[in-house]
Amino acid sequence: MGFFLDAWTWLTTGANWAGGDGVTHRLAEHLYLTVVCLGAACALALPVALWLGHVGRGGALAVNISNVGRAVPTFAVLVLLTLSPLGKQGDLPTIIALVLFALPPLLTNAYVGMREADRDVVEAARGMGMSGWQLLLRVELPLAFPLIMTGVRSAAVQVVATATLAALPGGGGLGRIITAGFGTYDTPQVVAGAALVAALALLVEGVLVVAERLLDPMRGRRRGAQPKARTRSRSTPTGLGDKAAPVQSPS
Repeated sequence: MGFFLDAWTWLTTGANWAGGDGVTHRLAEHLYLTVVCLGAACALALPVALWLGHVGRGGALAVNISNVGRAVPTFAVLVLLTLSPLGKQGDLPTIIALVLFALPPLLTNAYVGMREADRDVVEAARGMGMSGWQLLLRVELPLAFPLIMTGVRSAAVQVVATATLAALPGGGGLGRIITAGFGTYDTPQVVAGAALVAALALLVEGVLVVAERLLDPMRGRRRGAQPKARTRSRSTPTGLGDKAAPVQSPS
C-alpha cells in the first residue's frame, strides 16, 4: 500500500511534470505515437476490410493472414526493426511495429461488420436501384458502424498500452518514465508510470465511446427500435407467443 501512496506523491510533485523527461513531455510523445499509429492502421485496414466485406470475396483469407500477426510478439518486431537500417529513422520502427499490431482488430471487425449487415435491408436497397458505392456508403457502412468502432477502440487501447515498449530501444512516451524508474530502483516512479498508461488507455476508450455515440449515423433508429420491439412483444396474442419469432434489437 505504501507504494501507491509514494506513487501518488510522485505524481503530485510538480517537478516531475516539467522538462524534457517530465510527464507532460512524455505524455505528448505517447499521444503522438498513438494518433499516428492508429491513423495509419485505419488508413490501411478499413478501406480493404470494407471493400472485401462489400464484395464478399477474399475477406476470410485477409482476416486469417492479419490474425497471424497476433502470434508475433510486438517487442520482437520492434527489436528487429530497431536493429535494421530503419533503426536510424527515429520513431519509424516503433510506428511500423504498432501499426502491424493494430491491423488485426481493425480488419477483422470491419469485415465481419460488413458481412453481418442485415441482408434483407441490403437486398431491399439493391432492389431500389442503388449502385454499389451507394449501397456501401449509405446502407452497409451505417449498419456495420458499431462493430467497426469496436475494432477501432480495441486497436486504440492496444496501441496505448503497447507504445510503452518504445522506451526499451530508446524511444519516447510514458514508457520512459517506467524504464527510468527501473534504472534508478525507484518503485514509486514505476508504479506512477504504469498508472499513467492505464489512465490514458481508459481515457482513450471513453473518448471513443462518446465519439461512437455521436457519430453513429443510425443512433436515432437504434434508440427507437428497442421500445418498439418491447411494445410488439407485449401485444402478442395469448396462445401465439410460443409460435411467434423472437423480436431482436437491430443493435
